[in-house]
Amino acid sequence: METEYSTFGRHVAVDTWGVDFELLNNADWLQAQMVEAAEVCGATVLSVQSKQFEPQGATVLVMLSESHLSIHTYPERGFAALDCYTCGETVDPQLAIDFMVSVLKPETFYAKKLVRGMGELQVETPEMKQAELVK
Repeated sequence: METEYSTFGRHVAVDTWGVDFELLNNADWLQAQMVEAAEVCGATVLSVQSKQFEPQGATVLVMLSESHLSIHTYPERGFAALDCYTCGETVDPQLAIDFMVSVLKPETFYAKKLVRGMGELQVETPEMKQAELVK
C-alpha cells in the first residue's frame, strides 16, 4: 500500500536589517546556527552546504527531509535574507526562522509566510516570537 503524502507546506521568508557585520560574514558560525534552527523546529537535516564569499558575504543551505532552510548575507549592508520551507504538518518553519532572528538580533525585519500546496498560494504575515527563544 502506498503512503499518501500531503502537498501542504509552509514557506516563511524574512529579510533582516541592521545585523552585525561579523555575524553575517562568518559562514561557519551561520552554519552551526542554521543546523540548530533546523533541530529546534523538529526537522531532519540531510546535508549542509555553506560558502564564504570574498571580500564578504555567506550563503548556507540546509537540505531537510522536509524541504530546506537557507540564508544569504550581505554583511556590508547589515542584511540577510532567510527562508525556510517545510512540507507537511509536523515541522513548523516559523520556529527555525524565529530562532535565526533571535541569534542575528537585527534592528528591523520583515517577514511573510506562504501557505503552499493547497491550490492558490496564501500570503500571511507571521507572528514572530524570536525574543522568547534565546536569552
